[in-house]
Amino acid sequence: MTPHRRIDEASPVRIALLGCGTVGSAVARLLTEQAEDLRVRAGRRLELVGIAVRDTTRERPGIDSSLLTDDPLALVTAEEVDLVVELIGGIEPARELVLAALDRGASVVTANKALLATHGAKIFETAERNGRDVYFEAAVAGAIPIIRPLRESLVGDEITSIIGIVNGTTNYILDKMHSDKQTFESALTEAQELGYAEADPTADVAGHDAAAKAAILAGLAFHCRVRAEEVFCEGITEVTPEDIAAAESMDSVMKLLAICQVNPEDETVAVRVHPTMVPRKHPLASVDGAYNAIFIESQSAGRLMFYGPGAGGSPTASAVMGDLVTVARNLVRGATGPGESSYRGLAVADAGAIRTAYHIRLQVADVAGTLESVAACFARNHVSVRAVRQEAQGAVGEAVELVIVTHVARTQDLDAAVAELRLLDQVTGPVRPMRVEG
Repeated sequence: MTPHRRIDEASPVRIALLGCGTVGSAVARLLTEQAEDLRVRAGRRLELVGIAVRDTTRERPGIDSSLLTDDPLALVTAEEVDLVVELIGGIEPARELVLAALDRGASVVTANKALLATHGAKIFETAERNGRDVYFEAAVAGAIPIIRPLRESLVGDEITSIIGIVNGTTNYILDKMHSDKQTFESALTEAQELGYAEADPTADVAGHDAAAKAAILAGLAFHCRVRAEEVFCEGITEVTPEDIAAAESMDSVMKLLAICQVNPEDETVAVRVHPTMVPRKHPLASVDGAYNAIFIESQSAGRLMFYGPGAGGSPTASAVMGDLVTVARNLVRGATGPGESSYRGLAVADAGAIRTAYHIRLQVADVAGTLESVAACFARNHVSVRAVRQEAQGAVGEAVELVIVTHVARTQDLDAAVAELRLLDQVTGPVRPMRVEG
């Protein structure tokens, strides 16, 4: 274990910043503009000693150019650095730099959900071995304080489920598809024009961003390790105006949800991200625009909801600064905060074993025996039907839309039932299943 540089009453906490984009530049400016307040809150002066960037010649208003370097490894392993703030994103070189900083003896603050969801075990093991902190409030839901409540406030409780809207881009798109009756493509274009979506929006609209956040939340809530690749993930690219209309006919709205639950029957953790019909009476249904919200259920505290801006330079910088001050306080006291808690070792449930209710739309010929054949498909595959509705009455033999709502069923059973439905002679059009929660 590398000993800390002694932080006596006259010594500042020295900070290295990796990345100077929207969030990084906001953090750098806050360290300068609020220097005196931060000194009082942290118990020592916070001194920014270097900023690693790709291009040191680029103009960065409000940033001292003498702090810039294009050698991040030299910066994070410098003897005088006490705390490294990683805001470059991605897996490499972030992984290498964070591990090097921890091994050198610096604590780390990061907003990198992809890194933690992929290599969190190694990072936390390295931090524990070296007696250092890893804080990551900004990795999930921007300014919303959710990581610390899970690591500290609720650590004495038994959390049973987490359901959240954790990606502002997809929430904005789906909200526009409801409120303005836009198509996915037009809503995405508007989100890009407003800066809510990247030029390449794949990570958001395909669900990968939300899946990484879900992995982090599940690991914290259920004290186990969950990797991003273990999360069932389905994005919103296939959501149509017809799906939106179907949700509204059920007095529901469509949301991309991250859902983390423990299955008490086999002690597995089900972690999934997918478009979902949410009843309007559920608190998450009213979360609009680019906002995020996370709904927690626990045995003792009951139901809790955290709501706020989930992205953007200032909100994310706020979460980073909160972690930065907390870690600085720990350094001054010679202490560390909570590390990884993975003692339960729960397995992640196979995608086919995930249980939820479904809303299924299908076109069928309006002839005798059709409903009986459809019901038999569900019965053979152990899917219990809750309600059936025929959308319109046509002439005998014409195609009509049938809507079926199921009770909670296993994904593999529902998939088998849908596969059978598509082979029926009476089914004349696409079979469209959508998940229902809440």
